[in-house]
Amino acid sequence: MINNLHDEVPTRSKMKKYLLIGLSIAIMVPIGFLGYLIYSFEYETQKLIKYQPRLTTEVYDRNGNKIANLFSDEHRYYVSYENIPPRLIEALLAIEDTTFFEHSGVNPDAILRAILKDLTAGKLKEGASTITQQLVKNTLLNREKKFSRKFKEVLYAIRIEQELSKEQILERYFNEIYLGHGYYGVKTAADGYFRKPLKELTLKEMAMLVGLPKAPNFYAPTKNYELSLGRANRVIGRMYELGWIDQATYEKSIQERPKVYNDTLSQNSGPYIIDEVMRQLSDAFPDIRSGGYKIYTTIDMRLQEAGYKALQSGREEILKRAQEAGDLDENMQRQLNGALISLDPRSGEILAMVGGYDYSLSPYNRVTQAKRQPGSAFKPFLYQVALDSGMSPSSMVPDIARTYTYSGDNGEEKTWTPKNYKNEYKGMVTIRDALTHSRNLATINMVSDMGFGKIVEGLRRYGITEKLPPDLSIALGTISISPIDLAKYYTMFASGGALTNPMLIRQVITPTGETIQYQNKSRQVNTPQQIYLMTSILKDVVMYGTGTTARVSGIEIAGKTGTTNDNVDAWFAGYSPTVETIVWFGNDNNTPMRRSETGGRAAGPVFKYFYEDLLRIYPNTKRTFDVPPGVYLGPRGDGNASESYTDTSAAPDATEQEAPKTAEKLLF
Repeated sequence: MINNLHDEVPTRSKMKKYLLIGLSIAIMVPIGFLGYLIYSFEYETQKLIKYQPRLTTEVYDRNGNKIANLFSDEHRYYVSYENIPPRLIEALLAIEDTTFFEHSGVNPDAILRAILKDLTAGKLKEGASTITQQLVKNTLLNREKKFSRKFKEVLYAIRIEQELSKEQILERYFNEIYLGHGYYGVKTAADGYFRKPLKELTLKEMAMLVGLPKAPNFYAPTKNYELSLGRANRVIGRMYELGWIDQATYEKSIQERPKVYNDTLSQNSGPYIIDEVMRQLSDAFPDIRSGGYKIYTTIDMRLQEAGYKALQSGREEILKRAQEAGDLDENMQRQLNGALISLDPRSGEILAMVGGYDYSLSPYNRVTQAKRQPGSAFKPFLYQVALDSGMSPSSMVPDIARTYTYSGDNGEEKTWTPKNYKNEYKGMVTIRDALTHSRNLATINMVSDMGFGKIVEGLRRYGITEKLPPDLSIALGTISISPIDLAKYYTMFASGGALTNPMLIRQVITPTGETIQYQNKSRQVNTPQQIYLMTSILKDVVMYGTGTTARVSGIEIAGKTGTTNDNVDAWFAGYSPTVETIVWFGNDNNTPMRRSETGGRAAGPVFKYFYEDLLRIYPNTKRTFDVPPGVYLGPRGDGNASESYTDTSAAPDATEQEAPKTAEKLLF
């Protein structure tokens, strides 16, 4: 009996211990679960409370025309509550949540009805979600139809209503909701489906938008237009039942059939431009695809399209000539490409940049990335050094054959006997004639007589930083240079002596409204008088010389052709009084084109095509060059500097100044 008593005491002690442990667990589990819920509320609801959605960056041309949308996962334009039309809000509340401004995140009556239906069905069928709950579901939760998910949705909605005002909730809803076709938010969908800002939407268009969240892919008007109209009519009918619109408005809206556009999301009409914008801004704006910036470029999309058409036309003509000669093959069609860049030489603002004839086949931007030899298109810089050293356009240079000796790579003596393009020699010719007819021997002899070092010194003074060949081949343009860099150097001629960097971006506006302006700098590297001497010669190139195919009726053009050995590259670099343009053609694999495809034949007509379009687009474009004071025009219009400008053994000191900000006054 005593033993039994001793056994019973430990048993009771153990039971009491287990009971205390069980009670502790029973208390701690709910507390822990409650703590978890509180933590998850605070953590997960911050995404809505501190709302920072991914926003689409928009890129525009100089005239405010959209070039492209930049985004990563979600295409979204943001709209503040103040800019949401009241009628749009009414339409949403009518179809989704008429008591929105009265409840605290959930509608108890609706929930009770939904629970009864769900219990009867044995699963979740009835939603009964308020707008706040819909926002929570789409932003914070997955779309699984489970009681646990619904429970969290209710709790989160109540929490959101405690932290945010009704207006803030609506603002987030209208910007977050998915509306089909890749559009997030009502501003995005209004622009995409109807090409309208929100304030210009009709009631029917608003009803189509607010009817989409229920099944955005099913009701998307680009997929099921009639179903979308039917859903919109139910929205309008509900508004009429509530007395929010009158009968006349109801009947008019029911009959309306809005025009819907099936646009691509990116709307990218200038892919080469957009790639360059991304390259230039990605470091400064690492969130460029999600930060919601507005980027304003210098591009004129009308001239961009003109440049594209001109380049296409030139390529087609080259292929047509090859076909007529029986030389056209698949390799030629695949390799032949071109590039065009046009800019305002005074401000440096790029007006058009066509990096190739078909971006979808090759995104390689030949304007900025291709390094090619400019050939004779480089000669004007050499002759400018001669003019600045005291020579004039009428100075004589020998156009005769010479043999030059030099040391080869292994130290052995070699000879070089250059020739003119047509193997003809004129004896002594003027600088004007030598450049007008692109005489290689005259150029080589001039460089040799002046001294290679003096030529290089002059080129460096003009700001030419490219690696120069260490021999007389520089006279034939054997440097490697991209079209955009050649365009930069030609601004010296086209602007009257100022070297200006090409500029693509005018300003960036951040989502907070901060405006970041981009300024350009130009450097005066020569006098307008000395530069006009070269312009007068380059006008002759177009009127009488190798560049006649670039002549444009009704406007003065100055320019120079360029053709490299074996016709690997064909160029035309030229300018009018206010616009400069560089055109290049060649094979991407650096193989020769056909022997007849010179700068004058391949590139010159493209330049002409582009400028004829430019004059149609901007008929008030300045047509004639201004003659600087102190320049004497000879009997044929030859520019000869007066005595004040003949002694120019050195160009003026380079000075940096702000480039003109826009080209409008000069161009148009």
